[in-house]
Amino acid sequence: MTDPSATPSEQKAATTSLGDLLSEVSRDLSTLFRQEVELAKAEAKQSATRAGKGAGLLGGAGYAAGMAVLFLSIALWWGLGHLIGNGWSAVVVAVLWAIIAAILFAAGRSSMKKVQGVPRTVDSLKKIPDTLKKNEENR
Repeated sequence: MTDPSATPSEQKAATTSLGDLLSEVSRDLSTLFRQEVELAKAEAKQSATRAGKGAGLLGGAGYAAGMAVLFLSIALWWGLGHLIGNGWSAVVVAVLWAIIAAILFAAGRSSMKKVQGVPRTVDSLKKIPDTLKKNEENR
């Protein structure tokens, strides 16, 4: 008989065969796995949606910043035009932008020279086939 102090799960386990119990555990694990996969998909979709929205907003901010720089440059050109003439003021604004571009280029180039992670990884990946060939020859 069954113990009256036993929990419903214990009572069910006592009256069910081992094969049925294993089948139920397998079914429960399968259901749990499917639910976890669905949850992961939903979370990934939500994250991707947020990332897409953030990227769009950053793109809009970049465009707005570009427009601001353009109109400030035109205003500087126009303001300097009253002092030195429109032709020379355009040259001055262009030279200022050329100096800014040169500084940004130099900073970017020096930053790129410091990057060493990718070339090492590529070099390591190139060595893998040779390593595998040595192991096959030793068999």
